[in-house]
Amino acid sequence: MLAMALFMGSSAMAQEETKLEITPSADLVSSYVWRGAYQTATAVQPGLTLSYGGFSVGAWGSTDFAFQGKEVDFTIGYEAGGFSIAFTDYWWAGEGSSYGHYKASHYFEGSIGYSFGEAFPLSLSWNTMLGLDSDKNAEGNQQYSTYVSAGYDFNVKEVALTASIGLAPWTGIYHKADTEGFALSVISLKATKEIKISDSFVLPVFAEAILAPNQDNVFLVFGISL
Repeated sequence: MLAMALFMGSSAMAQEETKLEITPSADLVSSYVWRGAYQTATAVQPGLTLSYGGFSVGAWGSTDFAFQGKEVDFTIGYEAGGFSIAFTDYWWAGEGSSYGHYKASHYFEGSIGYSFGEAFPLSLSWNTMLGLDSDKNAEGNQQYSTYVSAGYDFNVKEVALTASIGLAPWTGIYHKADTEGFALSVISLKATKEIKISDSFVLPVFAEAILAPNQDNVFLVFGISL
């Protein structure tokens, strides 16, 4: 994957002018739900991304107001012509846990994705956890936990909508303790709208209804993007 990214990147950068972009972000969410699984109550989720010529390096985190849940993720990736690849280091062991204990408290994930573009705004992704102790089952076997998703964007009356579906093709971290095999993890609809505060300031807000069949749960999440 890395060799492919380097090859594609050298070709793309030879054809077009590139520039370094630094993008800060932050969300405030009523609850944090990840791939159909509840993580924490109300949380602040900052992010920072550096991108250049299709390559990107990003940091993202989440902390709830009770300081009981803490997550810090780092991602490197490349995107060109709708195709994307990425490698992510997830750490959500929580405040007070050792960050450097990689084998037990980190999850490494490789991802590939493709977006068909504005004419047909469908996005697909395949995400697989790579071998660490944190992704082993009770028998000590590597699970290679995988999450596959599809999302379709459309607009209704100035509201941006995204309909999504996510599934786990085999047993892994996305399953409840008493389930195994193929699992439907998420069916969701997200609505995003910009609320005009003044002539020079708008506030993006979103709401997402999430059905999580594999967790036998349902969520309604509200968020503000800053």
